[in-house]
Amino acid sequence: MTDRIAVVGDWNSILGFRALGLETVPVKDVQEAKEAVRRLAKEECAVIYLTEQLAKDMADTLRRYKDALRPAIILIPGREGSLGIGKSNIESAIKRAIGTDI
Repeated sequence: MTDRIAVVGDWNSILGFRALGLETVPVKDVQEAKEAVRRLAKEECAVIYLTEQLAKDMADTLRRYKDALRPAIILIPGREGSLGIGKSNIESAIKRAIGTDI
């Protein structure tokens, strides 16, 4: 069994990931994105890439999976560009893991 990797976001932001062979889950709004993340987690998807534009309004859902091994939820910029949320989350995770800011 191979580990699944999915990308959740608006169609224009995630279309290119399909060419890379990743599972794409286009959504129209935050509610659909929450449902998609929950479904993918339940199906034991290993990695979920999620656009920052959706993630900014999904704190409750993301908090649920924050410290879980699976799925790893990685925030990516959408077609509108980066909001800096993904970078901030990675910096915070590194700080928690090693105890200092690098």
